[in-house]
Amino acid sequence: MTPQSGPTLPEEPGAAPNMFTRERIGEGDAARVATLVALLDAQEQQPAVRRLRAWAFAALAPEPGESVVDVGAGLGTELRRLAEAVAPNGRAVGVEPNPGLREEASRRAALLGSAATFIDGDAADLPFADGAVHVLRCERVFQHLADPQAAAHELARVLAPGGRAAVLDSDWGTVISHPGDPDLVRRYAEANWRRMPNPFAARHLPNQLRAAGLLVDHDIGSAALIMPPRALLGSGVVHRNADAAVQEGALTREEADRLLADVMAAARAGTAFFSVTMFGVIGRKAG
Repeated sequence: MTPQSGPTLPEEPGAAPNMFTRERIGEGDAARVATLVALLDAQEQQPAVRRLRAWAFAALAPEPGESVVDVGAGLGTELRRLAEAVAPNGRAVGVEPNPGLREEASRRAALLGSAATFIDGDAADLPFADGAVHVLRCERVFQHLADPQAAAHELARVLAPGGRAAVLDSDWGTVISHPGDPDLVRRYAEANWRRMPNPFAARHLPNQLRAAGLLVDHDIGSAALIMPPRALLGSGVVHRNADAAVQEGALTREEADRLLADVMAAARAGTAFFSVTMFGVIGRKAG
């Protein structure tokens, strides 16, 4: 049996769960930006990501003339789609704190003739007036925030009456990893969680948006992001996470090597399984 086809995650010494946090913006050089771009492009090819994005777009129902904002816009793929929906008189702005990603997003928008624009900003301090935004989306940002509730309040602040927000994020407590001794897999995962600011982001989203004053839809979107075995072979992330677990004492070197051997053997055989579930929450500002 050969490994399943699918995008290969980029190999890069600094790749880690916290590589998109604000504290790491500016690390490295053009090679680091290229790694981030390749990672986002690979993720966007995943059917699970596309399904959840389509669900969120339908729930947001952007209309011509509305103002739309994408917080953590990345490469701008979804903002370009929103910009087209609110044309010709609408406004589409992407907030992206990473200057390298912002530059690439702007380049792609110009190349494709999109009206989307991109600015610097922070999820907890958005550069918009109260009630200025009709439609807002925020994808896989909250997991990188030390104070996600502050961001939820900020999203609610900028929404206009009748405005809609879609917040999509992963919950790393939903990880399924096979094969491997269950105890070793658990300790490996727990060590990984401790390196992330907000690893269980998704499960808290409904209550955080409610606490910010938004009405939350009963329908919660979900999609399991499944990494093809080939991606496990092509990326050193699993090895680096195992090394980090050893350094902090969560695993011994022998235990880490045993776990890695099991995972890599299964990846080569095409039988490895790794998934994390993404969820989508829709919040609405009372009109």
